Amino acid sequence: MARWLQDNGNDGLVLAGTTGESSTLTDDEKLSLFDTVVKAVTIPVIAGTGSNDTAHSVHLTKEATKLGVAGILAVCPYYNRPSQAGIDAHIRAMSAATTLPVVIYDIPVRTGRKINTTTLAKLANEVKNVAGVKDAAGNPGESARLMTMTPSSFELISGDDGLTLPLMAVGCTAVIGVATHWTGVDHQEMFTKWNAGDAAGARQVNARLTESFAFETGDDNPNPLPTKVMMNHLGLDVGEARLPMGPPPAGLAERAAKVMANLVAARAAAR
Repeated sequence: MARWLQDNGNDGLVLAGTTGESSTLTDDEKLSLFDTVVKAVTIPVIAGTGSNDTAHSVHLTKEATKLGVAGILAVCPYYNRPSQAGIDAHIRAMSAATTLPVVIYDIPVRTGRKINTTTLAKLANEVKNVAGVKDAAGNPGESARLMTMTPSSFELISGDDGLTLPLMAVGCTAVIGVATHWTGVDHQEMFTKWNAGDAAGARQVNARLTESFAFETGDDNPNPLPTKVMMNHLGLDVGEARLPMGPPPAGLAERAAKVMANLVAARAAAR
């Protein structure tokens, strides 16, 4: 599957991101995953090593670094809702455990705590290997403010597929996505058009992707269920999600087939 993603428009891979099945993986399984994929592909691999336990996050970051990954994804500590000072110290500890670039993951809808803009800016300016933020906070206006407070090398990375195009207007350079599992080539096209100054063309590509964005998650079929169903539809045997995510609901496979057929038709019509 990693090689398939590489061959289908993805410039890098993020493993054990928090909205997938990473919470059901043991440390040994995560490290085996990192090692296997690093050896299987030629594109950069970013390892998700963060949790709501700083000591554990530091340990896993150190172990992942030994395996040749290209960077670290450090999610805001979730559930225990630490203060901004606690979040700052947690990210600093993870960053000190590696020489690799660290991407902070800000996703308050899942963690229960927003990383404040001032906290992000302080980390970006004071910690040399804090390289960017995966922004799933849902506020492009605040993201724009952040980018006025950070070094020019700091990367704004979309963590919300539906907001990738709006975030591009305020400096987003990449997306760590969900629908990108099957829309990598479309995202490449959207970024290429945007970077060439063709905003209208980028909007047209984004319009083609909205059905995929709507499909990728929902109350009855939360991510990663739709993605696994779509991968199975495309001939990649990824099985079903572990509990508590559980098996996909009835009708999801048929919906995946329709979404993909519509996407293929839209690609053809755009040629």
